[in-house]
Amino acid sequence: MSKVRRVYVEKKAPYAVRAKELGEEIKSYLGIKSVTNVRVLVRYDVENISEDTYKKAAKTVFAELPVDILYEEEFSYNENDKIFSVEFLPGQFDQRADSAVQCIKFLNENEEPVVKTAVTYVITGELTEEQFESIKNFTINPVDSRETGIEKPETLFTVFEEPADVKIFDGFKDMNKEELEKLYQSLNLAMTFKDFLHIQNYFQKEEKRNPSMTEIRVLDTYWSDHCRHTTFLTELKDVQFDSGYYNQPITQTYKQYISDREEVFQGRKDKFVCLMDLALMAMRKLKKEGKLADQEESDEINACSIVVPVEIDGKTEEWLVNFKNETHNHPTEIEPFGGAATCLGGAIRDPLSGRTYVYQAMRVTGAADPTKSLKETLKGKLPQKKLVRQAADGYSSYGNQIGLATGYVKEIYHPDYVAKRMEIGAVMGAAPRRAVIRETSDPGDIIILLGGRTGRDGCGGATGSSKVHTTKSLETCGAEVQKGNAPTERKIQRLFRREEVSLLIKKCNDFGAGGVSVAIGELADGLDINLDMVPKKYAGLDGTEIAISESQERMAVVVSPENVDEFMKYAAEENLEAVKVAIVKEEPRLTMKWRGKTIVDISRAFLDTNGAHQETGVLVDMPIKEDNFFQKGSIENVKEKWLETLSDLNVCSQKGLVEMFDGSIGAGSVFMPYGGKYQTTEVQTMVAKLPVLKGNCDTVTMMSYGFDPYLSSWSPYHGAIYAIVESVARIVAAGGDYKKIRFTFQEYFRRMTEEPRRWSQPFAALLGAYDAQLGFGLPSIGGKDSMSGTFNEIDVPPTLVSFAVDVAKQGDIITPELKKAGNKLVKFVIERDEYDKPVYDRVMKVYQAVHELIQKKVILSAYALDAKGVAAAVSKMAFGNGLGVNIEESVKAEDLFAVEFGNLVAEVSAEKLKELEEVMKELPDSYMTIGTVTNNAGFTYGTVEISMEQAFEAWKTPLEKVFPTRASDKKESLDTPVYHADNVYICKHKVARPTVFIPVFPGTNCEYDSTKAFEQAGADVVVKVFKNLNAEDIRESVAVFEKSIDNAQIIMFPGGFSAGDEPDGSAKFFATAFQNEKIKEAVHRLLEQRDGLALGICNGFQALIKLGLVPDGQITGQDEKSPTLTFNTINRHISKMVYTKVVSNKSPWLLQAELGKTYVTPASHGEGRFVAGQEWLKKLFENGQVATQYVDEAGNPTMDEEWNVNGSYAAIEGITSPDGRCFGKMAHIERKGRSVAMNIYGEQDMKVFESGVKYFMS
Repeated sequence: MSKVRRVYVEKKAPYAVRAKELGEEIKSYLGIKSVTNVRVLVRYDVENISEDTYKKAAKTVFAELPVDILYEEEFSYNENDKIFSVEFLPGQFDQRADSAVQCIKFLNENEEPVVKTAVTYVITGELTEEQFESIKNFTINPVDSRETGIEKPETLFTVFEEPADVKIFDGFKDMNKEELEKLYQSLNLAMTFKDFLHIQNYFQKEEKRNPSMTEIRVLDTYWSDHCRHTTFLTELKDVQFDSGYYNQPITQTYKQYISDREEVFQGRKDKFVCLMDLALMAMRKLKKEGKLADQEESDEINACSIVVPVEIDGKTEEWLVNFKNETHNHPTEIEPFGGAATCLGGAIRDPLSGRTYVYQAMRVTGAADPTKSLKETLKGKLPQKKLVRQAADGYSSYGNQIGLATGYVKEIYHPDYVAKRMEIGAVMGAAPRRAVIRETSDPGDIIILLGGRTGRDGCGGATGSSKVHTTKSLETCGAEVQKGNAPTERKIQRLFRREEVSLLIKKCNDFGAGGVSVAIGELADGLDINLDMVPKKYAGLDGTEIAISESQERMAVVVSPENVDEFMKYAAEENLEAVKVAIVKEEPRLTMKWRGKTIVDISRAFLDTNGAHQETGVLVDMPIKEDNFFQKGSIENVKEKWLETLSDLNVCSQKGLVEMFDGSIGAGSVFMPYGGKYQTTEVQTMVAKLPVLKGNCDTVTMMSYGFDPYLSSWSPYHGAIYAIVESVARIVAAGGDYKKIRFTFQEYFRRMTEEPRRWSQPFAALLGAYDAQLGFGLPSIGGKDSMSGTFNEIDVPPTLVSFAVDVAKQGDIITPELKKAGNKLVKFVIERDEYDKPVYDRVMKVYQAVHELIQKKVILSAYALDAKGVAAAVSKMAFGNGLGVNIEESVKAEDLFAVEFGNLVAEVSAEKLKELEEVMKELPDSYMTIGTVTNNAGFTYGTVEISMEQAFEAWKTPLEKVFPTRASDKKESLDTPVYHADNVYICKHKVARPTVFIPVFPGTNCEYDSTKAFEQAGADVVVKVFKNLNAEDIRESVAVFEKSIDNAQIIMFPGGFSAGDEPDGSAKFFATAFQNEKIKEAVHRLLEQRDGLALGICNGFQALIKLGLVPDGQITGQDEKSPTLTFNTINRHISKMVYTKVVSNKSPWLLQAELGKTYVTPASHGEGRFVAGQEWLKKLFENGQVATQYVDEAGNPTMDEEWNVNGSYAAIEGITSPDGRCFGKMAHIERKGRSVAMNIYGEQDMKVFESGVKYFMS
């Protein structure tokens, strides 16, 4: 008899948004109209759990009684229903099962439950076998999942075979070329055969032995293109250029580069011409000229790093500002969720390993047309629609959980990205310079492995990204995709943000490509690594797998022996595993032991050769003059062209995509991605306040990108130049000073071969980038190359994305939405030479003038133009506040749609035109008035009239079916009462300064923002992490939490993603832990004996409502009729500013809020939909427990999803306990501050924190 218990959990019909969405997809996208119903059930198989614990878990951990139906062992279905279940492949991380285990251990810390999960689909309707298979194929990604049967296993315990000893390649050093080639082919390596010969030569002549399998795999990883940039380091021996009109400027740039490198290297023989040398030479030259004084000098290369003077509370101190871009094209192409998630994870871990706190991210991606039908999908490829959506899910899920604000999101569409998707994450990090030490690894130093455990996921990721990709190769790539564990990443961020921890770290490397072999292997020349000490997710891994697995969320940290115990103590405080795995030694060799045997023993000198020296020639193609990308086309119908331009995939709204990403966490986002009264003017630059924990600081960082695949396809040289120009123009348009910009580049090109013409694109692009860097006198100080953009015979468009970073003051920044009718629209124009290159001197003069005009408040808003011209830009500027634009008839029709990279459109105050003329007097040909801002919502040009509604609809519609912005057509306003209380609960236990207790669980990410809000309001804050690595940790944490609650006046449940909102529901960690009798009693003592308060925001509100603290006022749990919070109607995360009205003054938390007033606050959640039966709704309104409601622009509660973003019943956003002392709300009132969300209109501060503090003091 099976020892396994099985549970199925299904959402009740009103809340089954996932099933509803899948049913619609099957009908519309797969075209199977005969399907009449779809059911989705989560299946849990559980073992090693007592009856008592199982009964508790069934109704709290697995199911939520108000919204779920729980089936034990089996469920009913129709005889003709088609049923299948899907589970993760063995070795893939299952966050749902992992979170379920952790929750169950809260119920009984002495048990060791085993949980496995699957999802079961029930399809009703007439289906052929072929149609059923197509539904399965649409639902299952074979790279990370597989179909599983309905039979219940006897046991969930897996018996792993003891792995065999690592293989030694007998005879390897003496093989002839033919035998060696046969072995090379059998191993499916990323390295070249030339590299393989290089290895044989080394083992034959130096080691005089045969290598192990681990040594071959480690070298393949270490030398992969992904890890060691072997393509970029291939020597370019013979560079030739085609003839043609553009030969002169391109060859001139090449000659300049050759001349400059001779001057920089001064005859050094160890340096040769290669793509890497070309990519770095402008930085080297400008550094030699003294134009890079702010760069941090260090042997550690974690990320681009500059030193910035920062003023905090009037005192100046130095900070390190880091930035980094990371690409994950190959993994995202084959497993979009995991690939995109670890793209961001990898980007974060680079500056994080440099001990800076990562606080803002940008996402730039490339895809083919996702609106195309399923039938047009290439064989061996995922449908573009599925790819773009799942990749967005993966990246946003990871960033949202970690607590990283995504300030800018843009997907670029070009048909050739069907070859391979582009997935780029670019991040900003910062820390006080005093908190970061950079020291060498000395003999005797200890390497500590910190964070997650090792599994097979990610074995060969680096090499997989470096291989040739064809239809056939995709079948063998599954293990190459890492599965991210965001809560663990958040723990590492918390640990490294502590200065006392950072100061113990001499050197650090993150686990990315290559796993242990690279992450630890790069930290010192001489290392002894004990692979037996590396924590594993499961048994059965052999030494090779442990050495090269790229399992994520791990750090390798170098610590002096005397500091090891202290470091371990801090790691334990943050609920992180930390293990000593290696020691630094004098001898420069990399040695690894497994099961007591040495399986790797390689000299550092050989490792550092990076494989055999590779050489090739280059033949550079010339752009065709007759196809000049800058040519203006004739315009016959302006209105038609205007609306067509707004409907272009690279112009139209991506709001449904962008809203998936949390743009406000950290309370430092100066811009929301869409601004204006209607949140419809798209920003071009992300801007954030420096992440200062204590004090006030007005320093902000800015990041923008530039790139156009169509321009780059015509000319990679011009494409790179104008990518840089565009990234600079966008910084300037937002108020930045171009002179302080630093760049980092992303290169993404087709796979190189021995054919010289294949090397043309990256070489020409890097020449263009070289020209622009010298032209501006601004360097790129980092970058990332990815040279695998080929699938069969299709190549990605030549891609060089420029990321520009600037540091500014809050007062410098302007927002892009039009501000006021009567203001003038002025176009600032840069000059191009006869070869379509920018005249840099003139460009810089124009940008300096624009910067001056912004400083003088002459320019109120600005937009950098691109390939789509003026019409698209002024439309986007107008949408945000619903203002109109009249274009002057002197503007030629073709100039409305001309390619205008580097030019800007600015809104100029009508009263300050004289100041404009004065500043521009030396540049009279560089600006012109092109229009006026009007109150008439629409666009006029001579006799042409386009209504705002027409323009907005054209812009909004194209991607609506791919990234929807609403799931319902409901738009009715609600007539609900405003409750005026005669008196508010008065505290009888006053204190001079209240103490707030903030608990932190795995997945919590708003504790910093909440702490700051309470401290600024005058409270003391105690933050404690709930530790649960073992039973003793749990018992200790319960005691610490009980004591902390007993010493507090306020308990604050912060926002986050409680264990990734798993198992299938939000705040289950919180709710399960606080059901513990000791913690429960402490909460009741706080509320009943000391007149205490409780506040829950977002995930904290979910915790309050699942505990019963709202609406009941005590911990009661939930029954089937209880109000609760469930999935948004649109079935995705929503991040935007919401308008909420205070509709009751019953709560002490709202003492300083104005009854009936509307406030605008960031919302960011996936499960914020308040649901309750009519009886409960009536009761809540009558008792004055409905505190806040979602309202429209006129202040009316509404069911319109534009305003009521999650579809909450009765538009309820926040509720209280009967006496008002417990308050839960979804929107993040803690994310406030000077210059936060500058492009949003309305009062942001509800004074909730001040009210809560004052309750105890007055």
